[in-house]
Amino acid sequence: MERRVIVIVGPTCSGKTSLGIKLSKFLNSEVISADSRQIYKFLNIGTAKPSKREMQGIKHHLIDILKPDEEYNASKFEKDALELIKSITEKNKIPVVVGGSGLYIKALVDGIFNTVDTDEVYRKELLKIKREIGVEKLYTMLEKIDPVTASKLLPQNWKRVIRALEVFKITGKPIWEFQKNYKRKEEYNFLQFGLNWPRHKLYAMIENRVDNMIKLGLIDEVKNILAIKYTKDLNSLNTVGYKEIISYLDNEIEFNEAVRLIKRNTRRYAKRQLTWFRKDTRITWFNLENVDRLNDIAKEILQIIDKVS
Repeated sequence: MERRVIVIVGPTCSGKTSLGIKLSKFLNSEVISADSRQIYKFLNIGTAKPSKREMQGIKHHLIDILKPDEEYNASKFEKDALELIKSITEKNKIPVVVGGSGLYIKALVDGIFNTVDTDEVYRKELLKIKREIGVEKLYTMLEKIDPVTASKLLPQNWKRVIRALEVFKITGKPIWEFQKNYKRKEEYNFLQFGLNWPRHKLYAMIENRVDNMIKLGLIDEVKNILAIKYTKDLNSLNTVGYKEIISYLDNEIEFNEAVRLIKRNTRRYAKRQLTWFRKDTRITWFNLENVDRLNDIAKEILQIIDKVS
């Protein structure tokens, strides 16, 4: 049975999707998406979801499998992705995982801690604090009891903040102690590759993509999602591109301001992605100046994996 798994990471707009498809065509394989938003139906333009034409006949998994009001997390992704990897490798094919969701990639490669029970009463208390006071209060609470975990999170990662608070409440120990001792059986050899661009070029591509999203009908896409009676406070819609357009539709900001914020917030998201992935020394990075280099990178990756069992 095949044990190698290719993982393509990098910031938004860096060419991960195109590279994943090129590799899958060379290998006659399949793509597993590690994108925490492309997993939702109806969120197409704003997530830069690849179209059927762009997929070029390559089978893609974990895209369009949930409704916007359904919950999903890194733990579920780990389980689903491992099942898909098992299915693909049993066909003696090398799976190609593609995505920029750092926590999803980490869950897949290293496993995610998920053994401590939940405390529904305490969780409701924390959600009330979030709703009435804000996420900064939750973050401050975590800093006091578990500064190590807090240093690795942002206040906006409130679900993970709540989970860390909950684990400490139940066990009296910080969540990182459990994560440190959690080991998953190593069945696969995850070969990780990252795409890196000069910052000014990446930011220019981001701005161009946002302009194209508007031209392709992002505003109508958001209107249609809300018209299906999905509420604007859903976690799936708390996404760059969607939340700004919702604010525009609610007359909270002007159209030009919404576009400016989408571009700014996407740049910030790309920066956070790079910061996350650069901490992992196992990733082999490729520097790009233009998209034409993706063909050469695909060939280089194939040469690398040929030397690995």
